[in-house]
Amino acid sequence: MKKIVALVVSFLTLSCSNSNTDKTAFPTEALSETLLTPDGSQVAFQDILKKHEGKTVVIEMWASWCGDCVKAMPKIKELQANNPDVDYVFISMDKTADKWLTGIDKHELKGDHFMANDQQQGVFGNAIELDWIPRYIIVDKTGKIVLYRAIETDFDKINETLASLK
Repeated sequence: MKKIVALVVSFLTLSCSNSNTDKTAFPTEALSETLLTPDGSQVAFQDILKKHEGKTVVIEMWASWCGDCVKAMPKIKELQANNPDVDYVFISMDKTADKWLTGIDKHELKGDHFMANDQQQGVFGNAIELDWIPRYIIVDKTGKIVLYRAIETDFDKINETLASLK
């Protein structure tokens, strides 16, 4: 009996953890959440995605204070150089717009930029289960999420995913 219980618990644990990594669509809470634009206006995340319809999109969640994010900047620039047909969306988890905008300039980030209004543990962050930054999500040309949870050590997986979408 103990073996059966252990097997069921293992199966449920694996099923739950796989469901977190195999999402193919964003939750409604994330889609309807608004993000700050560099000009100070607000835009719904679903409208950001609509702007990139028909394109492969790499979305990076980051912050100017995040050491791992800064360490990954050369890798994201290399990714952009090797994949110029891909759109890049950066969503900052900074606490202030000043720090966010300074970080964009300092790191010369090319792409579309937005900032979560309530940082990593807010509505948007919780909706996408943001437990680490930098975090990368890849959306294919049909709008389907093909890579939901990648971090700065996963650039091989990110490159493989983008290669498979060409």
